[in-house]
Amino acid sequence: MTLNAADEAFATRLSTLVPQDGLRPPEARYAQDPRGRREGQVGVLALPRDVHQVSTLVKAAAEARVPVLPYGGGTGLVGGQVAWDGPAPLVISLERMSAIRGVYPTENVLVAEAGAVLADVQAAAEAEDRLFPLSLAAEGSCRIGGNLSTNAGGVNVLRYGNARDLCLGLEAVLPNGEIWNGLTRLRKDNTGYDLRNLLVGAEGTLGIITAAALKLSPVPVGQGTAMIVVPSAAAALDLLAVARAIVGDGVSAFELIHRQGLEFLTEVLPDVRQPFAEPPEWCVLIELGLGAGLDPAQMLEQLFEQAAEQGLALDGVIAQSQAQRQELWTVREHIPEANRLIGSIASHDISVPISLIPDFVEEAGKRIAAKGEFRVNAFGHAGDGNLHYNIFPPKGQSRDAFKPMAGDLTRIVHDLVHQMGGSISAEHGIGRLKAADLERYGDPTKLAAMRAIKAALDPLGIMNPGAVLRA
Repeated sequence: MTLNAADEAFATRLSTLVPQDGLRPPEARYAQDPRGRREGQVGVLALPRDVHQVSTLVKAAAEARVPVLPYGGGTGLVGGQVAWDGPAPLVISLERMSAIRGVYPTENVLVAEAGAVLADVQAAAEAEDRLFPLSLAAEGSCRIGGNLSTNAGGVNVLRYGNARDLCLGLEAVLPNGEIWNGLTRLRKDNTGYDLRNLLVGAEGTLGIITAAALKLSPVPVGQGTAMIVVPSAAAALDLLAVARAIVGDGVSAFELIHRQGLEFLTEVLPDVRQPFAEPPEWCVLIELGLGAGLDPAQMLEQLFEQAAEQGLALDGVIAQSQAQRQELWTVREHIPEANRLIGSIASHDISVPISLIPDFVEEAGKRIAAKGEFRVNAFGHAGDGNLHYNIFPPKGQSRDAFKPMAGDLTRIVHDLVHQMGGSISAEHGIGRLKAADLERYGDPTKLAAMRAIKAALDPLGIMNPGAVLRA
C-alpha cells in the first residue's frame, strides 16, 4: 500500500480541523533515538489535548493515506517511536493528554491518560495509599501509553507482572479514526474478543492508546532490601527458591548483577557508592514487600543464614534504613547508564526459561569468546528470566572498530536464545530494529495471524508502518 508524506498541504488541511495550538513545526527531539543509532523524520507534529482530537487527526491521515507515528516519552530502545524509512509521518505526541482522570482506592484502580508520566501515576497512587508497581529506569520521563504499547516490564514483574497484567481497560483510537470506549474498571468482562490485550504490546501498529484503567495494589507495610553475594548464577536461582520458601509471594524484585557491571560503575560512575570493596563475580539485589506482623529485616537475616548454610550466600548487606535501601538500588539503576557511557557493540534484551539462565550465560560466554576478546555484562531480572546481555569492546578500545561484528554477535546471542526456547525481546518490544529478527525467529503461524490482524484493523497500513511487522 502506497503511503504519502505528511507534507505542507497535509499540514494546511489539519490546521482547519484541530485548534491552532494542536500543531507545531517539527522538532528534532521527536526524531531522536535514545541510543543515537539513527535519525528519524517528522513530517507534521501534532499535540492533541483529548481523544476527539486524536480521532480527527487519525481520520485525516487515513483519508490522505499518511503514516501515523504515535509518540509517548521517546524512551523506547528498539526504534518503535522513530521512523527513519518511508514517507515522513504525522507524529502524534500524547504529552498534553497527561491527566489522572480518577483514583478509586476501594477498587484499587487508577484511570490515567496515555501521556501521564509513569512517575506521576505512581505518585497519584501513593497519595491514596496505593501502589502502582510498574517501575522502570525511565519512569521519570516515559509515559503510560508507551509503557502499555510496549508491554513494559521492569523490576517488579516477578510479583506484579508486566504492564499488560496491570491494565483493566483502554480508551483508544483505531486506524480508521473511530474511538473505542473500552475504559472498563472491571476485573471480569467476558464479552467477546479481548481488544485490550491486542492493543497492549502492539507498539502503536493497531491504534493509539489514549487512556487506561490501571490496577493498583496495597502498599506493603514493610519493605526489606539486601544485596547478597552468590557463588554463581545457578546459586542465585537456588537463593530465589529459598526466599520464596520463606516469604512466598513477598519477593517483589530479584535482580542479578555481574561483576562486569560493577566494574563499569567504578570506571565511569565512581561516585556511585558500592556495598563491597571488591566487586563480586555475581550478586543479587533482592527486595521484600510484606504485610503487617512480618519483619522484612528479620526475614532477610533468616534468608541469609539459610543460604549461607547451603553455600548459596558468600557475603551480603541488608539495608537498615531507607537511605541504605536507596543506595543499593542506585547501584542497580545506574548500571544501564554505565553501559551507555562505556558504549556497547551489541545489546540484547532476551529471556529464557528461568532454570536455563546459568546454561545460557555459560554457553553464550563461550560462543562470544570464540569471536574475540570482549567484555560481557549480563544482568537483569533473573526472577522472571529476563537478562540484558550486552557486549563491549576490550578496555581502552572504542566500539567503533567492532561495529562490523555487531550483527554476527547479535546472531550468536539470538540463535542461542531461540535454541533454548527463549525470546529475543523480553520487555523492550520489537520496534523497527528487531522486525527482521521477528521474521527469522518467530513462529510462522503466529506471524501469519499477526499480519491478518494488521490487515483487518489497519488495511491502509498507516499505523506506525515498519514497526513490529515489516511492510
